[in-house]
Formats: sequence, C-alpha cells, structure tokens
Amino acid sequence: MPVALGLDAGSVRVGLAATDPTETIAGPVATLSRRDSAALWTRVREEARQRGADRLVVGLPRRLDGSEGEAAAAARALADEASRETGLPVEMWDEWLTTVSAERALVEGGMRRERRRRTIDAIAAAIMLQAWLDARRGRRG
Repeated sequence: MPVALGLDAGSVRVGLAATDPTETIAGPVATLSRRDSAALWTRVREEARQRGADRLVVGLPRRLDGSEGEAAAAARALADEASRETGLPVEMWDEWLTTVSAERALVEGGMRRERRRRTIDAIAAAIMLQAWLDARRGRRG
C-alpha cells in the first residue's frame, strides 16, 4: 500500500510525518534541521524508500485572512526542492494552526519546553498530514 510523507517547514527545522500503509492515520517521524540540506534530503529519501512512499505533502502556512506571505513562499520553495530531491510528486496542504495545535497538545501532556522544541515540528507535520488524509477520505466516500 502507498504511504505519504508530510513535511512541515519551519525556518530552522522541518517536521517529518508519515501515514500508515492503509492511509488511515498519520504519525510523527522526526524533526530535521534545515541547516544541513544534504542530511535533510538524505533522511527524507531514506524514509520514502523504507516506507514505500509515493508522494509528499508539504504544509502551506496561510495568514489568518487566507493570504500567503513569506512563510508560504518558503514552503513553496521547500516543496519545489522536495520534488527535485526525491523525484516524488508533491502536494501542498493548508497547515492551518498545526503548530498551535501541536504546542497545546504537548503542553497539556506535560512535556517540558526543551523537549517540546525538539518534537513540535514532527507533531505539527503529523497533524497536517492527518487533515490531508481526512479530507481525501471525505472526497472518496
């Protein structure tokens, strides 16, 4: 069964998430540094190969009014780079408040600030990818 990988782009880190083989649920995989582009894409390619991923979903951050700003432009650039680096098709998906949702869940779970900082991007990627999955399921059924 195909798997999708999700990327949630931050200015310093990229969250990586994956669907299960039935494309029912998304889960966090890793938080990767943007400082080392070669290591970032090596890890994404390796996860895609190991999991049998057939596509990437990149979070598209929009402003509260729905317009796109610098963060959206950076996400689109990351999507272009992801396509070149992996050879996989890339879809953009609205990541409406995923980082806020992830932060709230981690705080409520009692996670300390330093650990939250290391994991929040992967959790945000999983929330975004789960929303993408849920929307696909709604279109199919």
